[in-house]
Amino acid sequence: MPMTVVPGRFTPAILSIGSPLPSFKYAARGVAVFVPRSAASISVETNSSVDSVVEKEKDILACPICYNSLALISKPNGLVGSAASGTQLQCNTCKKSYSGNETHLDLAVASGSNQYTEPMPLSTEIFRTPLVSFLYERGWRQNFIWGGFPGPEKEFEMAKDYLKPVFGGNIIDASCGSGMFSRLFARSELFSRVVALDYSENMLKQCYDFLNQEENLTNKEKVVLVRADIARLPFLSGSVDAVHAGAALHCWPSPSSAVAEISRVLRPGGVFVATTFIYDGPFSFIPFLKNLRQELMRYSGSHIFLSERELEDLCKAGGLVGFTRVRNGLFIMLSATKPSR
Repeated sequence: MPMTVVPGRFTPAILSIGSPLPSFKYAARGVAVFVPRSAASISVETNSSVDSVVEKEKDILACPICYNSLALISKPNGLVGSAASGTQLQCNTCKKSYSGNETHLDLAVASGSNQYTEPMPLSTEIFRTPLVSFLYERGWRQNFIWGGFPGPEKEFEMAKDYLKPVFGGNIIDASCGSGMFSRLFARSELFSRVVALDYSENMLKQCYDFLNQEENLTNKEKVVLVRADIARLPFLSGSVDAVHAGAALHCWPSPSSAVAEISRVLRPGGVFVATTFIYDGPFSFIPFLKNLRQELMRYSGSHIFLSERELEDLCKAGGLVGFTRVRNGLFIMLSATKPSR
């Protein structure tokens, strides 16, 4: 996909009303510009009264309800460069609307609800708090070294070995947290687009701030911040080249639903890479461990994996093949792929 690198900040987009949603690119003055995946060009309008016809292009973003494409239906008054908190996207099929704010696009199913709220399990809700979101990259994640996690830079190098077949494509950094891996993926220049995805609004705010503080990240235009549910991904089926999930699998309310969604959005040959904790070996001798696991999962929503075979079965159940892994103590990095046609 041809690209023109224009450094800038991260703000949701402004385009002509009624146009299908093309691919993300970021331009100067804090404005997101959308660029189609093909070589065909799209003009970005600077006057809010303009309603130009834009060539339809298939993009990766989709409605999380019906999985069909989105179109821009409204934008704030004023020229390009104005605040984008009024930007709205609408599904071409079910007509559900989604909005963008200063830091991210909100593509969760319940986004925009005024009265309805839907609390998630504790293992999800804790990362939505401002305190944990602030601390995550300021000591919280660093403690994972005691579980055998090599550290973000080393984990990134390990993940690259699995991701080589999809270099040059797009990658979803699922449950991105404060964006430490999103920044590493963007800085590597190995991917055409990096989508930093999380359910936590506060984590995405931290991700936004860290991205804008990165002086050595010259290709910020490749990064898109999206709020979404891991079990209801807002991407078209078969449109994603790779999904990465660092230290997240054990926090997902339903790992099987999440892996099935990841399999749905991956193109044939697409790669899934994840890291988590695994409690096997001497832990297998702990009496009633399986029963204890069920109680922990019931009250916290956090999952405890007890064997490599369990994780392999999880990938197979979600439609992924070629399971492989690397171990270091409680740490495991696993990879599986979407079967090629």
